[in-house]
Amino acid sequence: MRLSRFFLPTLKEAPSDAQIVSHQLMLRAGMIKQEAAGIYAWLPLGLKVLRKIEQIVREEQMRAGAVELLMPTLQLADLWRESGRYDAYGPEMLRITDRHERELLYGPTNEEMITDIFRAYVKSYKSLPLNLFHIQWKFRDERRPRFGVMRGREFLMKDAYSFDVDEAAARVAYNRMFVAYLNTFARMGLKAVPMRADTGPIGGDLSHEFIVLAETGESEVFCDRKLVEMPAPGDDFSPEAVQAVFDERTALYAATEEMHDPAQFEAKTAEGDRLSARGIEVGHIFYFGTKYSAPMKAKVAGPDGQDAEVHMGSYGVGVSRLLGAIIEASHDAGGIIWPDAVAPFDVVVINLRANDEAVSAACEDAVAQLEKLGKDVLYDDTDERPGGKFATADLIGVPWQLTIGPKGLADGVVELKRRATGEKVSVPLAEAIERLTA
Repeated sequence: MRLSRFFLPTLKEAPSDAQIVSHQLMLRAGMIKQEAAGIYAWLPLGLKVLRKIEQIVREEQMRAGAVELLMPTLQLADLWRESGRYDAYGPEMLRITDRHERELLYGPTNEEMITDIFRAYVKSYKSLPLNLFHIQWKFRDERRPRFGVMRGREFLMKDAYSFDVDEAAARVAYNRMFVAYLNTFARMGLKAVPMRADTGPIGGDLSHEFIVLAETGESEVFCDRKLVEMPAPGDDFSPEAVQAVFDERTALYAATEEMHDPAQFEAKTAEGDRLSARGIEVGHIFYFGTKYSAPMKAKVAGPDGQDAEVHMGSYGVGVSRLLGAIIEASHDAGGIIWPDAVAPFDVVVINLRANDEAVSAACEDAVAQLEKLGKDVLYDDTDERPGGKFATADLIGVPWQLTIGPKGLADGVVELKRRATGEKVSVPLAEAIERLTA
């Protein structure tokens, strides 16, 4: 993609009302534009990252056995009345009446709708276990939307829902999602720590938040340092394997500020392993038994022929929120530092003299070779000054910068820079391409 043809409206300064780093950098990098309080248009650069994150989430859900569908953004109020949540949910729910005076709502979550879908088609325990997920836009009318995509009113969310014949099977489903979340965030270059959490309006008696550590995090968290150092658990989703992962992680202390117990922290954690940091919630999982299946009569015929209410869990990932979380965890004074897996482009090729035919030909050759090898390339062919080109490349955070100019070309070398470390090397183009595709 030629930068001269791409839509990248960067800003030298962030608007004064952007309070946190991720909001400032997303605006400056031309990733989003605010259309209303807590509501954003996703511009091309931001959308590319959003789709990368969405695909990783999708792949890990499917790897764990979940099946994708897509539910609408608008839901019938009557479904929520069945569960008893319509009046209880509060002003965060956007309530709508259509031209036929039917009461609707813009879905903040989907427990009721998925339960309605399940009860319409699934009648026997032989169809279980079942986990259904979708990635869809949600709306919650926050009183004070702020911090850009970190606390917006409209947001993209992955929500999954498990259905099982009894509590024991439901807890296996919960553990599978627990493991899937650890794998998901690890693929994005994040260290996510599971922490026991309050169930809130979703309900139930078992819940974990997944917290990404970041200096600019929204709340203080306390945990055993060993949790941060543990690798992703991998793809063994047998009941025994997921239980072992769950037991290993939950045996160590981890708590958000509101659930922190200093005495327990000291008792359970060696002094050298006590970690106090800032954190950002990026995922939340719940087991809530028959909270929705009972009032909505979602039953299956059990092995004994008797109808039984299914046991359910729900599992959310803030897909759009993750962009902000990744930036908060990975940036420097120059701008964003994207992990390779979610970067909008793999490499930016910088032409230091766009009006020089030899330099432009070398850049075109580099771009063609990289694209042939499967790399997503942004080619800065603009007539901007070199300093401005370097500043833009750093700001948008592409993992590699390949710079070609007349002096280096005369010496038979190009400059290759790794954005994350700032390391630069001057090597022949063939060697640079080999490094980029290794």
